[in-house]
Amino acid sequence: MIQSISAVTLSTVDMRRAVQFYRLLGLELAYGGEEAAFTSFRAGPNFLNLISQPAKNPQSWWGRVIFYEPKVDELHARLVAAGCQPLTAPRDAEWGERYFHLTDPDGHELSFAWPSTAGADG
Repeated sequence: MIQSISAVTLSTVDMRRAVQFYRLLGLELAYGGEEAAFTSFRAGPNFLNLISQPAKNPQSWWGRVIFYEPKVDELHARLVAAGCQPLTAPRDAEWGERYFHLTDPDGHELSFAWPSTAGADG
């Protein structure tokens, strides 16, 4: 039985822009960087990877990556102050999480959530 996800790898047409975006989110660079063809960030005990790909057909919606972030509202405010335009404002979901959605510069949908009962800062 699979026990966990080690990493998610997303393609990017602009590594510099993508690395700057994920640093803005607060992820720690583990490997690569703005000039690399492959970059890896720490996301808790797991990893978010970026791989350079040439621009091609626009991608359709594929799903979303969900990050657990205890300070959902603070992250949202920081991103808005930096000029990002999240798809949603932070809100409480019926399934017991506080969350918001954001699209990265390459069109990948990201969600930042925290269990409501764990003290989201909303």
